[in-house]
Amino acid sequence: MGLFNTIKKLFIYREPLQGDQFELLEDASEKIGSPSQTQQTNTDEIINQNAILKGATDKQPKGKKSPLRVEEWNMERQQDPAALKADTTAQVDRISKDLQQNRLRIEQELNIPTNRDAKVRNLRIGKSAKAFIVYIEGMADRSTINDFILRPLMMGDNFKTPQEECSADYILENILTIDGVTKASDYTHTISQILEGKTALFIDGSEFCLLVESRGFEKRNVDQPVTESVISGPHESFIEDLRTNLTLVRKIVKNKNLITEILPVGKTNNSKCGIMYIDGIANKKIVDEVKRRIQSLDIDFVLGDGMLSQLIEDHPMALFPQILRTERPDRTASFLMEGKVIIISDGTPHASIVPVTFFHMMHASEDSFIRWQFGTFLRLVRYMGMGLAMLLPALYIALTLFHHEMIPTELILAIEESRENVPFPVIVEILLMELSFELIREAGIRVPDVIGQTLGIIGALILGQSAVAANLVSPILVIIVSITGLGSFAIPNYDLAIAIRIIRFVFIALAAVLGFYGIAIGIFIIGGFACSMKSFGIPYFTPVAPRARVNPDIVIRGPLWKQTLRPDSTNPLDKTRTGKPVRGWVNRRQRGDQK
Repeated sequence: MGLFNTIKKLFIYREPLQGDQFELLEDASEKIGSPSQTQQTNTDEIINQNAILKGATDKQPKGKKSPLRVEEWNMERQQDPAALKADTTAQVDRISKDLQQNRLRIEQELNIPTNRDAKVRNLRIGKSAKAFIVYIEGMADRSTINDFILRPLMMGDNFKTPQEECSADYILENILTIDGVTKASDYTHTISQILEGKTALFIDGSEFCLLVESRGFEKRNVDQPVTESVISGPHESFIEDLRTNLTLVRKIVKNKNLITEILPVGKTNNSKCGIMYIDGIANKKIVDEVKRRIQSLDIDFVLGDGMLSQLIEDHPMALFPQILRTERPDRTASFLMEGKVIIISDGTPHASIVPVTFFHMMHASEDSFIRWQFGTFLRLVRYMGMGLAMLLPALYIALTLFHHEMIPTELILAIEESRENVPFPVIVEILLMELSFELIREAGIRVPDVIGQTLGIIGALILGQSAVAANLVSPILVIIVSITGLGSFAIPNYDLAIAIRIIRFVFIALAAVLGFYGIAIGIFIIGGFACSMKSFGIPYFTPVAPRARVNPDIVIRGPLWKQTLRPDSTNPLDKTRTGKPVRGWVNRRQRGDQK
């Protein structure tokens, strides 16, 4: 009964649920223009809105409440239990002037001495004032602490009148020579910064501490990409350090309007992620939606962009990925210039791009570094590979089981002759080979790199040859499974490739039951689901369904000088990418020829 209801729901229209789903709509103020024109339009809108609000205030009825005076507001706040609790919490969290009280609070928060990583070091500033520093061993650099914090603080020559010059402000402005020193007045912020690798300096008699930049934990060097290797183009990839990844992107996009915002994720592991966008190009609605989703997460542990993407994507139950992940800074920079929003998480060597469409998943960074004819050819090869990886085994099953009349006589005789000694049906043959191929592929990833590729190649050859020799499968089926595997490897996006591999088994089951009709039904249902998906308010198959203005860079990679506009689907604030004409030297040459 449950299966019948599930099938019935597929063919019965139901009113969509009224959820808080983000949808990016067209604004009346959007038009093609430069960032200065866009800013001027926004300024005019703000002036008009202020005038409207002012008129509405003047026409306010007499029965409306007037603004409260300061005394009345303070009295109401004192009577509010929530406000009293917040004030009490803030007062308890405030750093004290008593040095001993601060040390006891720090030792309690960091579980000292049970926690052996947290280190506390007592010292006297200028041989007079008492103080202590706190840091996490392994997260903070000892050379920085010894040479740029302890040494200048403990040298008496730096303080001519220690009784007057041992204040935190004097030390901040005159003693510490290291960059990145800030003040902190509460324990919560101080503890979080210490756990990130900074060193906290507490001074007797000061009601705030100094946070000194001393992070120096080990990290991997910038290396070549692993899954997105190219022949033409840069050979740099992201690493696991957030600051390094942000710098790699900023090294490519040297723009003053490139904004980086840092947001916390994970209540227990206290991780961070960076949001990057270009102010004046990216749509503010998309930026606000990305920040809203991340800030609304209530989870204790988030490790990297893979977990974060699953928490903020629109359709978590869908097979198709709605967030593009890349390990290449150059590809990340190109998406920034299109008005996308970049999410870089601490701890993983990838960047997440939103919003994206299905066609972005089939693009590679190498497409822009080669001539447009070569890029178009490679894209067509990828689309062909995706079609073969998804449908070739299902087509073989449908032809051999249901539609013999569509196969030439010589070919069907050859197929039947090759299957003469095979004891299994076609569906068992193909499932046996497909599952074996998936097992070899997964084993090749898990084993060490030295023998991984050798295991994949030799394992496939030996397994296929042995299966044919044992009359378990036919030779033509080995060829079909091999072509299917090569087609899945041609898909540039790893997440999309896994989705296609899963969908292939769905089509195999449909073809085994209904033949070509089952394949047609599968394409109709999966295509309908995919067309109904959105990525941060953007339809998944735009600009094809629905139609939108776009550069000649979807399936056919047109010449660079014809890509004059940014994608209209994201409603960028500045829609133009080039001037008119793009190649000014061509017009100058033509004018010279005319003369």
